[in-house]
Amino acid sequence: MEFQQSKLLDTLPKQFFANLVAKVNAKIAEGVDVINLGQGNPDKPTPEYIVKSTQKWVADPKTHKYSPFQGLPEFKQAAADFYQEKYGAHLDPNTEVAILGGSKIGLVELPWALMNPGDTLLLPDPGYPDYWSGAALGEVKFETFPLLAENDFLPDLDKIPEATAQRAKFMYLNYPNNPTGAVATKEFYVKLVEWAKKYHVGIISDFAYGALGFDDQAPVSFMETPGAKEVGVEFYTYSKTFNMAGWRIAFAVGNADIIHALNLIQDHLFVSLFPALQYAAIDALKKPERDAEIKKIVHRYEKRRNAFVQAAEKIGWHAYVPKGTFYAWMPVPKGFTSETFADLLLDKAGVAVAPGNGFGEHGEGYVRIGLLIKPKRLVEAVERIEKLHLFN
Repeated sequence: MEFQQSKLLDTLPKQFFANLVAKVNAKIAEGVDVINLGQGNPDKPTPEYIVKSTQKWVADPKTHKYSPFQGLPEFKQAAADFYQEKYGAHLDPNTEVAILGGSKIGLVELPWALMNPGDTLLLPDPGYPDYWSGAALGEVKFETFPLLAENDFLPDLDKIPEATAQRAKFMYLNYPNNPTGAVATKEFYVKLVEWAKKYHVGIISDFAYGALGFDDQAPVSFMETPGAKEVGVEFYTYSKTFNMAGWRIAFAVGNADIIHALNLIQDHLFVSLFPALQYAAIDALKKPERDAEIKKIVHRYEKRRNAFVQAAEKIGWHAYVPKGTFYAWMPVPKGFTSETFADLLLDKAGVAVAPGNGFGEHGEGYVRIGLLIKPKRLVEAVERIEKLHLFN
């Protein structure tokens, strides 16, 4: 027997990263020593204090039963306490916190929970490709707004057409930004809250890289902004803050109506997270080792950023110097598209990068570099590229 997939699945965008991984693996299979700068997966282990905590909780029989559907109240309280401590944001753990199996789940399920077919979602361009998946699964329309270098890759709210703003129900934003490495300012968020109130647009802040700010500048949380809870929510994931990408632990905080809808849809999809992981997540936020471990992670990425950017500068390849995340957003030399340049680097230099057009129309002309290997290998990647004589 044969079974056809649903029409809904046919509407999903092509999985950009799956295609990239296939190209890299094919080259490795040929015996090439590929330096993979195309990935977005933290390369170092989870801090030991979190691993030990998890081992303890896994061994505790009380964690072997179902979680409460909407997560442990203790985890919600820990998340609220963390936001109060770090960002001065007061949150009701009962109504303004949702526990998630990774922030991707929340971002993709949100259109199901809060939008109707035909509603309009505003998405950044370039932006995280899985935002498009959420729009497709929710059967909503999406329109994009450009993130341009001349505006430090922040949206120019004044240039969003009046008709578009009037149509929009929600807007997704992501700072520190994947793929550009840009960060948002307090002034921008103040203006964003005013804009959201004027047009009745809900703001969805994807704060996945919230701990990763460079040059002694901590990234700004949308929730720090007066009025933020009135207009939106923020997603916070353990994946980057604690090198826990595979653990799938996150939470959302903010507007009670949005949080209620996320909790409700998850009542039908999940029974929250394995309780042992939730208790370990509490310890990750509350143990005294937390800040020192985060500082180590940030320092590691900043050291790599500096090594790569300085090496690239020497060959005439000028970066938009990232202020956060673990990416560098690099221009493509004349005569190439993002795709042809990425293919050339893989074929001729054994260096894998992510073509910018995979992040949207305005990503064309760039490639994304993942700073997820040692500085020595980052410099070696630039030295290989130098031999192609593409830059003056």
